[in-house]
Amino acid sequence: MTFEEKLEQYADLAVKVGANIQKGQYLLINTSTDTLEFTRIVVKKAYEAGAGRVQVNLTDPEFTRAFYEFGAEEEFTNFPKWIVAQRDELIERKGALLWIDAEDPDLLEGIPSSRISAQHKASGKALARYRKAIMNDDIAWSIIAVPSPKWAAKVFPNLPENEQMTALWDAIFKTVRIGEGNAVENWRNHVANLDTRAAQLNSKRYAKLHYKAPGTDLTIELPEKHIWVSGSSKTPEGTTFIANMPTEEVFTLPSKYGVNGVVSNTKPLAYQGNIIDNFTLTFERGKIVKAEAEVGNDLLQELLTNDEGSCYLGEVALVPHESPISTSGILYYNTLFDENASNHLAIGEAYPTCYEGGRELEEGQLEALGINVSITHEDFMVGSGEMDIDGILPDGTVEPIFRKGNWAF
Repeated sequence: MTFEEKLEQYADLAVKVGANIQKGQYLLINTSTDTLEFTRIVVKKAYEAGAGRVQVNLTDPEFTRAFYEFGAEEEFTNFPKWIVAQRDELIERKGALLWIDAEDPDLLEGIPSSRISAQHKASGKALARYRKAIMNDDIAWSIIAVPSPKWAAKVFPNLPENEQMTALWDAIFKTVRIGEGNAVENWRNHVANLDTRAAQLNSKRYAKLHYKAPGTDLTIELPEKHIWVSGSSKTPEGTTFIANMPTEEVFTLPSKYGVNGVVSNTKPLAYQGNIIDNFTLTFERGKIVKAEAEVGNDLLQELLTNDEGSCYLGEVALVPHESPISTSGILYYNTLFDENASNHLAIGEAYPTCYEGGRELEEGQLEALGINVSITHEDFMVGSGEMDIDGILPDGTVEPIFRKGNWAF
């Protein structure tokens, strides 16, 4: 299969499996100028699939850096109303959203963390309706990625410059099962396997999970009505979509006030154009009461104070250490990929879809049930080949879920 054929197949996957465009549906694509060649193919594929209109929002790394470096201080607490209006119309039209990510992990290195945090808070508040639609799966949405020169250089610093982009393209194609036969059929089989894992966990009804690894000793309570789900989601109209491509996880939500102990990260967290690494979080009754990072500590502290829910957990995700992305040995410095190489947790908002009847509940009702609400949702990686996880049943019975980083059943 030629490179051009792989691009075509990847675009097909993004349109027909990721966002799963329906006839007459509007599609909003958020991406950067680094992806133009591929995005043009996606737009064509979307119209061929029957999309009514495709809108592409293009950013540019230099534009973004210029705003954070030279923008007026008061602008970081503001957020443009026209962006809010665009997202609101997409929700009203029951459109679909596709992110094509190519972000430089170090794009905002050196920018004051206060500026990054202020803009995150402003956008989170302004886009509350949009955030709810995404977290509730009210619209189809999907995130994929393509290489950019700076990202490729970060991932493959030891390769000659003229080989870095090719290496990252090859790695991405492999993670999304392109070049191994029929990619669409491969994805159907893969999602079916993940659904089987989720069903096994749902049949157990664990009350708690206990994580043990070097630097980690953490207990997480699960709500009685928690639901384990895979990467396949469904809108209220019944349209299935894949939010993250690639995906290797099954996940649920924790009880907001039921997290206790210590956890350490095992892969760097790429957050807002910066790296946070070698950090430890201490939880008491759900809240992060102590956080220390050797790299990016100031940004970590800002992240945890975005709002009240930013210092609580919202997601618990299981990924075997022997997943394809993990065994590749590649560190992507991109959460879309790195979270699918490792057990991970998420700081901030929980997915209401992981609770029985949760998508019909308002924020106050979710909070009353111990389900975290926040403008933040940031995954961080905690898994390794040394991690054991036990499931604790309501009667206190302890069963192995993970041993040495992989499934124990």
